[in-house]
Amino acid sequence: MKHKTASRLAIDSEHEVLIERMAHEGQGIGKINGLKIFVEGAMIGEKCRVKITKSKKHYAIAKIIEILKPSLDRITPKCMYANQCGGCHLQYMSYEAQLSFKTSKVKDSLKRIGHIDTEVYETLGMVEPWHYRNKSQYPVGRRNNNVVLGFYENRSHDIVDLENCLIQHSLIDKVMLTVKDWLEQYHISIYNELSHEGLIRHVVIKVGYKTGVVMAILVANGKEIPFIDRLVKMLGSKIQGFKCLILNVNTKKTNVIMGEENIVLYGRTYIYDYIGDVKFRISPLSFFQVNSIQMEALYKKTLEYAGLTGSETVIDLYCGIGTISLFLAKKAKRVYGIEVVSQAIDDARINAEINGIDNVGFIEGAAEKVMPKIAERGIKPDVIVVDPPRRGCDEKTLEAIARVSPDRVVYVSCNPATLARDLRYLEDRGYKTEEVQPVDMFPQTHHVECVIEIQKV
Repeated sequence: MKHKTASRLAIDSEHEVLIERMAHEGQGIGKINGLKIFVEGAMIGEKCRVKITKSKKHYAIAKIIEILKPSLDRITPKCMYANQCGGCHLQYMSYEAQLSFKTSKVKDSLKRIGHIDTEVYETLGMVEPWHYRNKSQYPVGRRNNNVVLGFYENRSHDIVDLENCLIQHSLIDKVMLTVKDWLEQYHISIYNELSHEGLIRHVVIKVGYKTGVVMAILVANGKEIPFIDRLVKMLGSKIQGFKCLILNVNTKKTNVIMGEENIVLYGRTYIYDYIGDVKFRISPLSFFQVNSIQMEALYKKTLEYAGLTGSETVIDLYCGIGTISLFLAKKAKRVYGIEVVSQAIDDARINAEINGIDNVGFIEGAAEKVMPKIAERGIKPDVIVVDPPRRGCDEKTLEAIARVSPDRVVYVSCNPATLARDLRYLEDRGYKTEEVQPVDMFPQTHHVECVIEIQKV
């Protein structure tokens, strides 16, 4: 017997809907006449009056007109831009509700996608879940002949013009506003992504959370930027800790923010920061976790799950500038960090030297190509740590992990969906997911980081 398919809902039609669960990106989900409805900004248990904005055969998207029955966990957003800006998704939730949502999201992904049955602990939150970001990337544009600088609206390329951001380090706001003043005062050319004309595309700002030093990066569609001396003077007089101004050249017609060439306009090419007592050099293209406080919690859990006693050989895949590798090296016999980005490898080697850590080596190359070569040299890892990008591990990398067969794998993930997929692959090849610890690296957003302990059966 065939089930009757729910009919599409008319665009702009209004309905009442009860929110029954949450989508992984934070939308509330309910049903109207059997059709699944995604409602931005709605929470479980809420009854809402909504307007349909997009209608498909199997689902519809709606916006809230009125919340008829609010959740007890609903709060007034702290930020004045919360209803416009796409930077934060969950400010209308109490922080306790945010943590609960993230724990449920991880559990659901593991069960539904990976069919993984394991212990998932409650998400580790922050004492103060504001002003935690040490890096920001602001698109730049013009509106009515005025410079706009901020974040994109949710699911849009319209820029919300910001005066401040409550999840950024306070120094980032000051740098952003100073650069904006310079752009306006000196009528600096702004990039237009449709015509591919103009100069300044993005402003990227990095702050050493513990050191207080500041790097400002102008991402530009060209190398000739006028009035740079004026900008250096403005930043130097207004920003305590300002150490370097970098021009990042990106002349490609792409939505990738940064190009590969960096030119020093003032100061040096890097800043320093600490994780615990380990010092790190951070370059313009370096990956460094954006939440320095939670990074320590994340890496302590990684070290715990690695179970090191001092006799182990460890491989750290996607090692970046060596943040995890250097933590592991303090407890391991030998650590090999593998990373495909050459500048990151350069920084990792310098970071090892800065900290006097000599039992770690860094290898440039793709993990799936480097690991077989390591095996050919007779190096048998006891532990492998992986911290891949959001897309997760390449299947060839997972195949290489299974082939060298370490006793333990520690997986650090920023995407529960690709995590679940990769865990399924490893479990099908003789590994068991022992436990999962979510960590809230990104308060006020739907993103969540996890550390996973995996043992060979």
